[in-house]
Amino acid sequence: MFTIISYDVVEDKRRTKVMKLLKGYGTHVQYSVFELDLDGEEFAKLGRKLRDLIDLNTDSVRCYRLDTTAVQRITIHGIGTVSTEPSHWLV
Repeated sequence: MFTIISYDVVEDKRRTKVMKLLKGYGTHVQYSVFELDLDGEEFAKLGRKLRDLIDLNTDSVRCYRLDTTAVQRITIHGIGTVSTEPSHWLV
C-alpha cells in the first residue's frame, strides 16, 4: 500500500539513522518525507525498526497509508512526481 512517512527527530544522529532506514524502503521526496510502497508485513517490520531508533518522548514519526483512490487524488504544486514505482528491485 502506498505510504507517506514524515518524521521530526530532535537529535541529528537519530535523525540520520531514521533517514537511512527509510531510504532502504522508499523514495526521499522532501527533507523529512518519504513515499513508500509497503505490504502489511513490511509496514509492521519498518514500524518496529523506527520505534527502536527514535526517542518516543521527543521524536515523532507519522505514517499515512493511502489506498489507490487517495493516491490518484494527490496533487503536487511545483517540482516532483508521486513515486509509485518501486525504488528498488529484487532480482
